[in-house]
Amino acid sequence: MDIYQPAEDSYLLQKFVRKYAFGRVLDIGTGSGIQALTAIENPNVKEVIAVDINENVVNRLNDEIKEKKLRKINVLQSDLFENVEGYFNLIIFNPPYLPQDKGIEDVSLYGGKRGWEISERFFNHISKYLFPDGKILFLFSSLTNRTKIEEIINNNLLEYKEIGKEKLAFEELFVYEIFKTPLLRELERKGIENIHYFTQGKRGVIFTGVLDKSKLIKTHFPSKKNLIKVAIKIKRKESKALERIKNEVNWLKVLNNENIGPRLLFYDKEYFVYGFVEGKFILDWIKDNGKEEIKKILIQILEQCFVMDILKVNKEEMHHPLKHIVIDRNNKSVLLDFERCNKTEKPKNVTQFIEFIFRVKKELGAKQIGVDEGDLRKLSMDYKNTYNDITFKNIIKALS
Repeated sequence: MDIYQPAEDSYLLQKFVRKYAFGRVLDIGTGSGIQALTAIENPNVKEVIAVDINENVVNRLNDEIKEKKLRKINVLQSDLFENVEGYFNLIIFNPPYLPQDKGIEDVSLYGGKRGWEISERFFNHISKYLFPDGKILFLFSSLTNRTKIEEIINNNLLEYKEIGKEKLAFEELFVYEIFKTPLLRELERKGIENIHYFTQGKRGVIFTGVLDKSKLIKTHFPSKKNLIKVAIKIKRKESKALERIKNEVNWLKVLNNENIGPRLLFYDKEYFVYGFVEGKFILDWIKDNGKEEIKKILIQILEQCFVMDILKVNKEEMHHPLKHIVIDRNNKSVLLDFERCNKTEKPKNVTQFIEFIFRVKKELGAKQIGVDEGDLRKLSMDYKNTYNDITFKNIIKALS
């Protein structure tokens, strides 16, 4: 395995290492050691840890340290953060960034099939090694796909600033200063770790993380485990949906008292945190389960809809809730996404969900569940005119 020798990228990054190195420094993929050896020259640096996956790199750099009697520097063999411990004020990474060429293996050059896979692994784990006010110096090439790199950074709740670039014959090099967003620092301060992008909708972005339950104050959460998986919902950058966040939080407070929705844990103006629901979306779950289990779930969902109707709350989207209902591992239906919830004298939760049942007649028929659309529509109309317990029970009987 060859040792990567200093080149234009190394010298460009070195300029900023001289300027930014302080405190405890980690140099990932140290190679020749140019960045680590530059960092120890800065009087503001207390310690440098240089790591590399290549055993030859580790041995050669250790020999140089002994020969020159260098202080403040230690070398570890490690695949990225595998053998690294503790927090750092500055983390340096000049990754292998070229897209893989067929038939050639060189981990010092190739960053994966598309060039950015190793960088993605790096950013997915970096937060737990970086002090809240720490910084990252990261170099990459235009050959790596700049848009993808920035997406990966954003997906880890980090923010970046371009501080250097250099145009070469066939590529352009970029150096980014990267740091934790205020939101990431706040979430970690509240005990959430391993925060990663999960999915997004029109107005919100959802991240997942792991929370130590002991850090929850006066919040009941039905889990015997100390560590629980949570979801964090924030507004999209381009969205003006702060009121939607506030609206969803307010309705989750109300509906959690009726055992509806994911368990709200805590919140602030721009985000809220709730228990992550492990399970399958409703249509996928129907395809994998039997007649009696499906009937129970349909009735269970209708009962939640009835409660919301009685509270005069309209959830919206219950006629097409493919991504809004999850069936968890205990075969309990959990309704998601209450951002459009509103108060109304004529709620439509039950009647909208009946429309959904009509839409999935084919899938239900494959499980020997017959739906008499004419009868159910009549019962739905009777219910819509009364919103009472008797007409609702007639709907349940028709599905039983």
